[in-house]
Amino acid sequence: MTFVGRQEQLEALREWWEEPNARPALLWGRRRVGKTALLQEFASDKPVIFHTGGNRTPHRELEELSYRVAAGTPSSTRDLLSRPFGNWDEVLDHLGREARDEPLLLVLDEFPEMISRAPELEGVLRAFLDHSHGRTKLRIILCGSAVRTMRSIQEYRAPLYGRFDLTMQLHPFRPHEAAEMLPELTPPDRALVYGLLGGMPLYLSWWRQELSIEDNLRRLACRPDARMIREGDLVLATEAGQGVHLAATLQAIAEGCTKHNEIADAIGADPTRTLNDLLALRLVERLQPVTESARTRRKVYRITDNFLAFYLGTLSRVLPEIDRGLGETVLPVLAASLDDHMGDVWEEAFRDHLRLRAAEIGPEVVAIGPWWRGDGQHQIDAVALSGRSRTPVLVGEAKWGRKVNAGRIKADLVAKAAHLARNPGELRYAVCARETVSNADADVLCVTAADIFAPRPS
Repeated sequence: MTFVGRQEQLEALREWWEEPNARPALLWGRRRVGKTALLQEFASDKPVIFHTGGNRTPHRELEELSYRVAAGTPSSTRDLLSRPFGNWDEVLDHLGREARDEPLLLVLDEFPEMISRAPELEGVLRAFLDHSHGRTKLRIILCGSAVRTMRSIQEYRAPLYGRFDLTMQLHPFRPHEAAEMLPELTPPDRALVYGLLGGMPLYLSWWRQELSIEDNLRRLACRPDARMIREGDLVLATEAGQGVHLAATLQAIAEGCTKHNEIADAIGADPTRTLNDLLALRLVERLQPVTESARTRRKVYRITDNFLAFYLGTLSRVLPEIDRGLGETVLPVLAASLDDHMGDVWEEAFRDHLRLRAAEIGPEVVAIGPWWRGDGQHQIDAVALSGRSRTPVLVGEAKWGRKVNAGRIKADLVAKAAHLARNPGELRYAVCARETVSNADADVLCVTAADIFAPRPS
């Protein structure tokens, strides 16, 4: 798979590499988000020892690492094949000596796997960093998918607290970044694929761009062993399988229980702690009127991972039939349901695009988000606020329709904005459609999939 995107992250890693006496870097993010690919791209022109924790016994872990060190940095002082490392002190002392004159990169991928079997490793690494600082050019990157563990490593009282020069959480691709992986598709089809698969690079690589949407759905979702079905089960078992109510809460949100009390009724328990865990994992986000403070009770929850939302929502309704072998006859029903799924996805993609263009919207844009009145009426997909006073300067509406009439939508927005701003005529207006925005005034910001899913220059 060709490496695309992540230019800001690569630049941050390169700056870290050039720092004299750089202390370790910490990189974490969900499985499939592209951490290993990023590190391999960064290390492609560097001397590197790349070791991935494999839930091995401590002895077997050190033995495997010894083989990798022997292959990557042959040493005249120790034959690691016949006499492998016996503990982590030996590993770090040996590599520190090997990197005394020339830089050497050590990547410990899936670091949480290692410390689960060798809990002393964090303390050993701390001692090595403290006594070797300025004496070696060894650069160390710790990487992992267990988000909770990777965060706990940085907490006060943790052995490695305060000993990282770079900390980086890797997130799924945003719409314009996902577009780089789908160059052969039209912008509307890029939008649809992003709506189904989300921003995970691996998932996007599954889509065969020479095939139709129906053919891709047939191979990815309409067979009992299809990739999307297997991956959905895996995500629930790994990311959401570490809490009693996590999977049930995700299912409830996917089925339309978006308020706190609705989720509580659906799972039969107080969801507060579970929702906080899901927010930390970035599987769920909390939406509130953009004009409200964090203390507002007018909050709703949505699944942020498009793939997971599709799997738990649209796809889950036909999974029993697919499992019974009815995938071919279910396919037209699944395809007909895609437009319904794309509503929320398209609105969020529109808001994300406006954030990228914040400087064009007006000076000092401080927030862009949805807005609705206390009674749930007069909902607006996107409102931009400016300055310390958080004054509304733009309102926008996103429709998944192929062609929309901007004049009609603007008139509706003006009526809604009367409940938001004193002078709605002074606001700027934005209208978003999948392919074409017609009948637009000169001052209306028109947005289509061709704008949202256009790769941005590096």
